[in-house]
Amino acid sequence: MDAPKLLIRPLPPRPSLLSRISPPAHRHHRGTLWILVAAAAAVAVVLFLLIASLSSPSPRFGIVIDAGSSGTRIHVFGFKGESGMVPSIDWGSTAVMRVTPGLSAFSGDPERAGASLAELLEFAKGRVAKDQWEKTDVRLMATAGLRMLAVEVKESILESCRRVLRSSGFHFQDDWATVIPGSDEGTYAWVAANYALGTLGGDPQKTTGIIELGGASAQVTFVSNEPLPAEFLQVLKFGETTYNLYSNSFLLYGQNVAHESLQKLLSSRSPKASAESVQEGILIDPCSPKGYSYVGEPADVPNSELEHQPIAQAGGNFSACRSAASILLQKEKDNCLYQKCHMGSTFIPKLQGSFLATENFFFTTKFFGLSPTSSLSDLMLAGEQFCGEYWSKLKEKYHTLAEEDLSRYCFSSAYIVALLHDSLGFALDDRRIVFANQAGNIQVEWALGAFIMQTIAARSYHSSWITSMVQPGSLALLLFVVSTLLIFAAWLVSKWRRPQLKTIYDLEKGRYIVTRVN
Repeated sequence: MDAPKLLIRPLPPRPSLLSRISPPAHRHHRGTLWILVAAAAAVAVVLFLLIASLSSPSPRFGIVIDAGSSGTRIHVFGFKGESGMVPSIDWGSTAVMRVTPGLSAFSGDPERAGASLAELLEFAKGRVAKDQWEKTDVRLMATAGLRMLAVEVKESILESCRRVLRSSGFHFQDDWATVIPGSDEGTYAWVAANYALGTLGGDPQKTTGIIELGGASAQVTFVSNEPLPAEFLQVLKFGETTYNLYSNSFLLYGQNVAHESLQKLLSSRSPKASAESVQEGILIDPCSPKGYSYVGEPADVPNSELEHQPIAQAGGNFSACRSAASILLQKEKDNCLYQKCHMGSTFIPKLQGSFLATENFFFTTKFFGLSPTSSLSDLMLAGEQFCGEYWSKLKEKYHTLAEEDLSRYCFSSAYIVALLHDSLGFALDDRRIVFANQAGNIQVEWALGAFIMQTIAARSYHSSWITSMVQPGSLALLLFVVSTLLIFAAWLVSKWRRPQLKTIYDLEKGRYIVTRVN
């Protein structure tokens, strides 16, 4: 009889042991997945809210005070970040206010100059939220009116203004109140014009030049392909585009100062003025309508250069007025140090491209009912008719205008023809000139160009890669990239295999062993 066989059966695995091992690994896997998903959702929400806030941010502000010869204007510019290389201006938050007289009127009492800014600053405070005052830069830029004053008087006026600006509540530094060079004024106007026309940052040959006729000075600025003397060259860079600008300011050639110079010229050197009329202080000149007379003041200092120049004295004579204006514009030509000087002793290269004629160019053509694209021939005809009309009829026709302002349109029409045609060389039928103070709905003023340039300079100074990442377009791309990466990471985690475990009973050791299967 055979010996009984020992039957060995494997013991069933203990579910309790296995359950103590595998579920924790599973819970860890699911926890990691949910953490990643939650992180992706949180990042997406934060970026979405940031983009939403930048898509319609509250406007920031900048203030430029234009201290001109005849008045002072405050420009409050609202802007929302940048669009390309230039600030994106919020025109709904932009405002301007003007007061008279200009700062140069305080030359006899400079301490009172600062007080003339009070009304302007209150106007600005009404346009800028109080919590933004300290973040809003205010700059005062004076032009030809102060350029003509003595240095000590000029500085006293500016210091009076600085004291007021320091306590205004806006962000101000002392060197932000200054007299700007005429070439800068012209450059700022060029920037404003081409910003308004949409050509700023584009092909230099497609930009528009600008000619300004202010009260005390005139400015000419345009892109030139000629080699330029350093004193007339302004180099601007917008992105990858470089502009070589000719820019110059002609001090004393502004309309008001030129008219005053003409009166002195006529009263002191008129070959046809009678002794009685001069003694009585009554002067009739070719640049006033027929029948107009006013109290004149003889010039204190004779102008030897103009002593032998013939000037007609018949009242209301456009041609004689134009001749007199041409003499004023060319009175320093003998001092020209260049191959050719179009105005006085100043170098001007060949005019290139189209031009925008602003300020008194625009006001004069508008008065005569001319369109912005009218030619100089049209202006000459209108001026001839106006100058030849009797003063009594003109007063009746334009009864809403102040008599002094009305009387000057004969001179202004003749002076513009003398400046643009006789001096700068524009043909009488040239259509390259547009007489306008705005392009589209944007007012073209040099203060706008100054604000644009100062904003770009400040942004360049503070810029870094971080600032470029907070633009709305960049944030949208960032949101997409981060979300994609987090979703991909979550997908990888979901593909991780759970650890494969098996349980065996070790006969030698007499216990269960849990091992991992690769």
